Parts: sequence; structure tokens; C-alpha cells
Amino acid sequence: MHLALIARMQHEGAWYASLAHIDAHRARHGNSAALQVLRADALRETGRLDDADAAYRGLTQGREAAAAWHGLGLVTARRGDPATASTHLERAVRLDPLNAVYVSDLGFARMQAGQHAAAREPLAQAAELAPADPRAIANLATWLMVGGDVAGAARLMDEAGLPPGTRDEVHRLSQALRSAPQARMPPAASGGSQQTASGAFSPPRTMLQRFGGADDLQEVSR
Repeated sequence: MHLALIARMQHEGAWYASLAHIDAHRARHGNSAALQVLRADALRETGRLDDADAAYRGLTQGREAAAAWHGLGLVTARRGDPATASTHLERAVRLDPLNAVYVSDLGFARMQAGQHAAAREPLAQAAELAPADPRAIANLATWLMVGGDVAGAARLMDEAGLPPGTRDEVHRLSQALRSAPQARMPPAASGGSQQTASGAFSPPRTMLQRFGGADDLQEVSR
């Protein structure tokens, strides 16, 4: 029950308080792998990136390996290295392919690295794995907007009922990604991509095609 309480505190953003509870739990019950992940997450969110990095690396060979690689991916992204972050997140997804958070974060890291075409599949997959998760929907909407399909992004956000603040963040992120130096690099297509005769990459079917216009998205570097 205490671990569930700590996880809830972190979900609500009480990262510093969670560290105190983690220390108390460790003193009473020992330092389980699950507790170590919670501590590493709290270290990351309170800006102690070096400590978080070391904590995650100590967990990459155990039962919490997927969470550890995910955490390393987020730490590396915050350090401004989205390409390496993508590599770490790919490991997390391989270990836990049904975790929509890991899948969505992988897609977003690829967008940050300028790999627009390679980002499409994990972002669409995450939105289908967790259609009620605002972050997964927002990340997919950002991808659509970065690729020029503003109308499709708007329809996606309308159907999901995203609040105004989240919509504003999607617009802000899409503008930042389009203007970032990485976004002007040639995108790296994933193995499952299909290139059309016009040079545009057709996105995966199902989720994206529901919002129209996605088939005409051009590579972000164009």
C-alpha cells in the first residue's frame, strides 16, 4: 500500500515528498527494485539527473529493466540527446511492448531527433493502445501538426476532448520541433514505412487515417 501511495504522490507531482516517503519505506522494508525505480524517477523529476542516471543503470539487468531503460531515455532526452534517448527507449519498448507510455515517448524522442517518418508508427500505436491517455493523443497530434496536417491534428484533439491547455502545448511543441535544427535533418524511415511516388511517407492505417489528410503529409525536412 505504501508503494501505491508513493506512486500516486508522484503522479500528482509531489516528487520531493515522494523522496521522503521512499527513504522511510526503505528504512522499514528494504530497498526493493520497484522502490528503486520510484526513487530514480523522483531524482529525475527533481533535477538530479546524474543520480537518476546512475540509479537507472543499476536496474537495467533486472526485473525492472524496461522501466530503467525508459528512465534513461527520459534523462538523456533532457540532456539534449534525443538520438541516444531513442535508443534507450527502443530497449524499453522491446522489453515491454504493450506499455503505451514507453511507446509514445519513443515516438516523441524520434520527432525530437528529426526522425519524423520513424516516429509515426510508435505514436499511432500508443494512441491505439491507450486511446484515453491525453499524452498519447497529444503526441500523435503533434506529429500530425509537425508534418503539416493541422486539420487532422485538430480533428484528433476534438475527438479526444483535449482541454485548451493541452492543445496550446501541442501547438507550442509542434512549432518548436519544426524550427529545431534536428527537425531539418533528413528523417530516418523505420523498417515498416512505405514511401509514395511523390516522396511522402504514408502513415500507418487505422488511427491516423481516421482523421484524413494524413496520406499527403510530406517529410518534415521538405
